[in-house]
Order: sequence, then structure tokens, then C-alpha cells
Amino acid sequence: MKQPSAAEFIALVAMLISLVALSIDSMLPALPAIAAEFSLSDLNDQQYIITSLFLGLSLGQLIYGPLSDAYGRKYPIYAGIGIFVIGSVLCLLTPSYELLLAGRFLQGLGASSARIVTLAIVRDRFEGAAMARIMSFVMAVFIFIPALAPLLGQSILFFGDWHLIFAFILIYGLVAVTWFGVRLEESLPAQHRRPLSLKSLGQGIVFIFKQPVSMAAIVVAGLMFGGFVAYLSTAQQILGDLYQTGDAFALYFALLALGIGLASIVNARIVSRLGVLRVCLLGLVLQCGLSLAMVLVSVLLFDQLPPLWLFMLYCFPLFFCLGLQFGNLNALAMQPLGNIAGLGASVSGAVSTMIAIPLGAFVGQLYNGTPTPLITGFLVFGIVGLLFLLALKNRGDIN
Repeated sequence: MKQPSAAEFIALVAMLISLVALSIDSMLPALPAIAAEFSLSDLNDQQYIITSLFLGLSLGQLIYGPLSDAYGRKYPIYAGIGIFVIGSVLCLLTPSYELLLAGRFLQGLGASSARIVTLAIVRDRFEGAAMARIMSFVMAVFIFIPALAPLLGQSILFFGDWHLIFAFILIYGLVAVTWFGVRLEESLPAQHRRPLSLKSLGQGIVFIFKQPVSMAAIVVAGLMFGGFVAYLSTAQQILGDLYQTGDAFALYFALLALGIGLASIVNARIVSRLGVLRVCLLGLVLQCGLSLAMVLVSVLLFDQLPPLWLFMLYCFPLFFCLGLQFGNLNALAMQPLGNIAGLGASVSGAVSTMIAIPLGAFVGQLYNGTPTPLITGFLVFGIVGLLFLLALKNRGDIN
């Protein structure tokens, strides 16, 4: 079979990785309709449509990395997308809200295979500068998915109800896995696979948990991701309902998502000069300063309800700060892990997501008709994260 061109490979990898973001963000415009159909007494309960997927994602990330090292890259993705399809069908046909949440959990559990294993495929095929170039192109494509997904979901709602969004996500997943199966050969030969054993996994996990740099970076990443989960869970309530953006919700959401994309471009230019730790600290300091100022202004001048233009003026640089941190914190976490990088990526992703889910859900449930709980959450998470990294820096664990 003729190998795909670089452009086709980049497009395929980006499509697989973006399955998670599409499954989350395209649903945001439909949350009020779902809440109405299932007669949710507390509108904050609609947030579980987002957090239940993240729960599945956190568990799946821990599973597929070791499986792909033992059995090759293709079979775990086939299994994961199969679980994703089952979850999507359950969401599409569900008669109850509880089964909808179960389907969302299965979607996250399955889609995490694409998120983890495709990165391993890139590592198998490329290394050094070539890998960096490929990943930069993949990330450039990937950046636009969170920005465009709510607009896509909103457009689908013009032709039908929220079930159509799940139908689209299902078709997207099937197209992606079919393309993957037809055009990509197995990238991990049998002789390079590592036997799967509980002993080796346990030893690797213990080693990771004994690395102060890795654990600090994982915890801080979990804190930052927790704030972002809270935002995703409440975005429709804040931007759509509170500020009454209506059909323009997706455009406001897209504008803020581009702040993270801009940060990835800037980070590529400054991280080699400043270093990973300094960029993380810079992002945290700015996040804390912005959030503290916004809390004070909101409480003292606007009775906790700042105008939309001010909220957007706060969120765009805030998300820029988050964009500076996400990739660099992952790099810090992986730095001491050497030849267990595959397991390290799974553990890092799973643990940080497990930290983020309860924190993000807690902040989301505090929503009181103002953006103040969300802003305060970003402030508190930023302060705690800053203290973690400064403590390690002062101990000399990170330079």
C-alpha cells in the first residue's frame, strides 16, 4: 500500500485527535434544548453532559497508551472508536437523561484512544525536527476545531434538533476510523512491542509518582484544566443565557478559543529563549493578576455582573495564558520520564483530567447567574498552581 503524503497524514491525525474536541464543543449550543427535553429541574445539571465525557476521557487515557505499546497502534484505536460508536448510538436513541450521560461517558472512554494513540503513531513515524514540524502542522489544524465546533453545532440545529449533532459526531468518527484503517499501516512492528504486565505497569506508575517535577506539573495541569472544564460546562449559561448572545454564541465562543491558538504560536517563538518553566510561571502570574482585577471590578463596580464586553476582554487574555501553560506543563511532566514516555503520557493525561473533573464540576455547580464563580475559580486555581511551581523552583527541582 502506498504511504499517505505528509499532507494526508497530517489531516488524518488532526481528524482523529479532534474527535474529543468536536464531541465536547459541538454540543454546547444544544445544552438548553437537552435540559428542556428531559425537564431538568436544576439547569446546572446540564453541565454533566460535558463532565461525564471528561470522566470517560480520563479513564481511557490511562488504558490505551499501554495497550498500544503491547498490541500495536491500530487495534486499540479500532476498539476505542467501537466504544465511541456505541456511546454515540446510546446518546442518539436515549429515552432518559441518565442513559444520555452513560453514552457521553462511553464517548469519552472511546475517543481517548484517538487522542493518545495517534500521538504515539507520530512518534513511531518521525523523530527530532521532522516530528516537531509534523506536530506543529497537526496542532495548527487542531486549534480551529474547538473554535469552529460550536458554530457547526449551531448550524446543525437550524436543520433539526440536538439528535442530529450526535448523528454527525457518529458519522465523523466512522469516517475517521475508516480512513485510518485504509490508509495507515501498523507503525509499531511486533519486535518493538513491550509485553503488558501488571508488574511493569505498577513499577512505571510508582516511578512517575516519585518524580516531584512530573507530579507538580501534572497537578498544576489538572488545576488549569479544571478551570477550563468549568468554563466549558458554563459557557452556554454565561454567554448564551446570561448575556443573551443567542445564535451568536458560537461566534463569541470561537473568538475566545482563538486566544489559546494564538498562545501556541507565540509560545513556539518564546519558549526556547525563556525556558518552559518561565513561560509557565509567566502564564500563571498573568492569570492570577487578570482574575484578581476582574473579581474586584465585578464586585465593586458591577454587582458581580460585568458587561459582556468586559467579560470578553478578560477571557481572551486569560485563555491566552492557559494556552501558554497547557503544552509546557505537559513537557515538564514528561521531562524526567525517559524511556517510559508512553506510559507517562497516559498517566499524565489521566491524572490531570481526574483532578480537573471534580474541580471543574464544583466550580460549575456554583454558577449563580453571574460569571463571578468562574472568575474566582480561575483565580484560586492560578494561585495554587503558582505556589506549586514556585515551591519546586525554590527547592531546586526545576531550573
